[in-house]
Amino acid sequence: MRSTTARRTTLPVAVAAALTGVTACGFGGPSRDSGGTGGAAERDTARMSSIAALRSADTSTAEADSARVSMTTSIGTLMSMKGSGTVAWGRGLTGRLTLTYTGGTALETMRRVGTTSMEARYLPDAYYARMGDAFAAQAGGGRHWIRYRYEDLGRLAGGSGAYLREQLRNSTPNQTVKLLLASGDVRRVGEATVRGERTTHYRGTVDIADFAGRSSALPRGELEALRRQLDQAGVTTESIDIWINDRSLLVKKVERADTAAGTMTNTAYYSDYGIKVAVQEPPADDTRDFKDLMTARGTAGTGS
Repeated sequence: MRSTTARRTTLPVAVAAALTGVTACGFGGPSRDSGGTGGAAERDTARMSSIAALRSADTSTAEADSARVSMTTSIGTLMSMKGSGTVAWGRGLTGRLTLTYTGGTALETMRRVGTTSMEARYLPDAYYARMGDAFAAQAGGGRHWIRYRYEDLGRLAGGSGAYLREQLRNSTPNQTVKLLLASGDVRRVGEATVRGERTTHYRGTVDIADFAGRSSALPRGELEALRRQLDQAGVTTESIDIWINDRSLLVKKVERADTAAGTMTNTAYYSDYGIKVAVQEPPADDTRDFKDLMTARGTAGTGS
């Protein structure tokens, strides 16, 4: 019962960041590019042009403050999921999404607790997941919402939990653009129409642990734990494709990885930048804190 309960309640956290569409997934596999036939000077000019375009997209997307998001995520046979809603990032991450499990063992797990779709709310200090009536009756003490305080996530999964905690607190959609800029491996692929918008397509490969070390304020011990966990998962790099419109706003991203759990793919679309986003904390009398729930089940800090 303990391990089952841990899986049921930690599973939403495992995909929380990915499904907001505002943080990098933290997994990846190297992309391939045909390269160019021009000289070194021509390639350097093209690279600098791409970097300039991404810097503009980084600034414009960060300043937009909010957007509508729709996305899909899959990890081997473990899970597939879709999500849609709105997020804002002007004063810390806030948002509301509907998440629906569509396949994998995660779908079967959620079916056993009586729901395959749930509401997720993101506030500056915590992430909330609304489970179903069956969960409330079986493990929730009659309460439907689980609160995951960001300050507790470091103990959930060691180094990767701490990295997730920091990313959820500070993320914006342009984090993916920052990843690409930090990679040192960015190139313009071409132009494409994405959901009716004319865009420019860029691609690159990122070393996740190296980026975390260079961009994160995490203590050295937590960073080392993150690197060890990435090694154990068979994850070293992430491929990123992004599409930028003529207003220098991120329209689409695709992140890919080969992991020990199987191939991971995360695709997100962004629209309606500047949309009003209003999110309220769920009722206290219908909410259980994740930490308290795990303590009651004897599983706190196990990294399930």
